[in-house]
Amino acid sequence: MPKFFVKSEDINDHAVTLAGENANHIGNVLRAKTGDMITVCDGEGRDYECEITEITKKYVMAKITDIFTNDNEPDIKITLYQGLPKADKMELVIQKCIEIGVDRIVPVKTEHTVVKLDGKEDKKLLRWNKIAEAAAKQCGRGKIPVVDRVMNFKEAVDEGSSLDGAVIPYEKERDSSLKSFAKEFKGKSIGVFIGPEGGFSNAEIEYALDKGVKSVTLGKRILRTETAGLVASVILLYELEG
Repeated sequence: MPKFFVKSEDINDHAVTLAGENANHIGNVLRAKTGDMITVCDGEGRDYECEITEITKKYVMAKITDIFTNDNEPDIKITLYQGLPKADKMELVIQKCIEIGVDRIVPVKTEHTVVKLDGKEDKKLLRWNKIAEAAAKQCGRGKIPVVDRVMNFKEAVDEGSSLDGAVIPYEKERDSSLKSFAKEFKGKSIGVFIGPEGGFSNAEIEYALDKGVKSVTLGKRILRTETAGLVASVILLYELEG
């Protein structure tokens, strides 16, 4: 059943109003008809099963037939601090990490970042958040995870170190694993720091460690930037939630 996210004010006791891109998708892409069923989510953990009652060029009306709690959101809230990768790899990172349950994604400029977003940041963020919304719809999330503004590395570490825990996969780490971190972790919020192509500089690693971010290994093989965040997040969610 197709799923759509709306604002809570678009929902009343008996009906939902879908406008803008949602209405266009229902009418022109899905070619839906009155009587068809859709799922609507308020982005706050509630799903509404609805029957379409009216389709116009500007809006779609749907009658609520059932309401149920969306339990697809992990209790562990992972913020992925992703070093900006080249080409369209960021889009892949966003799509797949949201599918597996990452709560928030922060693009990060580092010493080894090659990508230049001068004058394009707002446009990129708009596209990245559309990808986030599409991924959230596809996998049945109860909210649309945010792709936040681009931060520099120091800003990201200063923020991430204030969470209940934070890790930075590092190829020179040999002893501390994500599994051992998870065994000792107490809390709900975790920051995961992933470098771009070329990884983090020594100075960046030192700054993160000085701020209390834990260095961990992801195994014997060095992973690509677009793979590392996904792997780290999956391991943490598995170890902490089963």
